[in-house]
Amino acid sequence: QAQLVESGGGLVQTGGSLRLSCAVSGRTFNNFAMGWFRQAPGKAREFVAAINANGDSTAYSDSVTGRFTISRTNARNTINLQMNSLKPEDTAVYYCATSLSFAVVRTAPGTWGRGTQVTVSA
Repeated sequence: QAQLVESGGGLVQTGGSLRLSCAVSGRTFNNFAMGWFRQAPGKAREFVAAINANGDSTAYSDSVTGRFTISRTNARNTINLQMNSLKPEDTAVYYCATSLSFAVVRTAPGTWGRGTQVTVSA
């Protein structure tokens, strides 16, 4: 099975930027579509962004459109989330996940990483 490890979280002030990475290793019978999700205290896990296996199609939640960018690098072994103009409401644990297809990444994630904390202070 695939293993996913998130990194790049931390503390940033409102208006700042962070770049998250998700390193994928292990079995790769097929290339995976990938997604970023987040979960704040007392909230359900929320979809943030998705990217297809080739890295040429992306999708974003309304709350992050125009501020966040998802991408694949390193021959698709690493998935990134560039987060700009951060707001306190972006504070959450951010998780990456595989999906069998780009079309179902929101509702049918597969393997999850363990998450990285992002905290945005006012």
